[in-house]
Amino acid sequence: QVQLVESGGGLVQAGGSLTLSCAASGRTFTTYMGWFRQAPGKEREFVALINRYGSRTYYSDSVKGRSTISRDSARNTVNLQINSLKPEDTAVYYCAVDGHWSGTRYYPDSWGQGTQVTVSS
Repeated sequence: QVQLVESGGGLVQAGGSLTLSCAASGRTFTTYMGWFRQAPGKEREFVALINRYGSRTYYSDSVKGRSTISRDSARNTVNLQINSLKPEDTAVYYCAVDGHWSGTRYYPDSWGQGTQVTVSS
C-alpha cells in the first residue's frame, strides 16, 4: 500500500506560477506518477503523467506548453509546475501513482488526498 501526500497548493494570482509536490511512501518503487484535478462542479480530469524513468511525459491540452512534470525516483517524489496560471486552473489537484496508461487515458492505482489551488483574477 502506498501513501501519497501532496503539498504546494495555495492562492496564486493569474499569470503566476506554482509547483505542486507529491511524496510517495510505504513502497520504494512506483511506475507511473501523475496528477489530476477537479474543479467545483466538474469531473476529475487528467493533467499530467510521467513514466517510471522520467523519459516520457504526457499532458492534457489544458496545461500543455505551460506545465512541467518531473520526478525524483530515488526519493519517490513527483512535481508539477504550472506557469501562466489562469482562473480556470482553480481546482483540487490530486497526485496519483502506478496503474495503467492506455496511451490516451491514465488509470492510477493510488490517489492522494488532494491540495487546493486557487487562481485569482
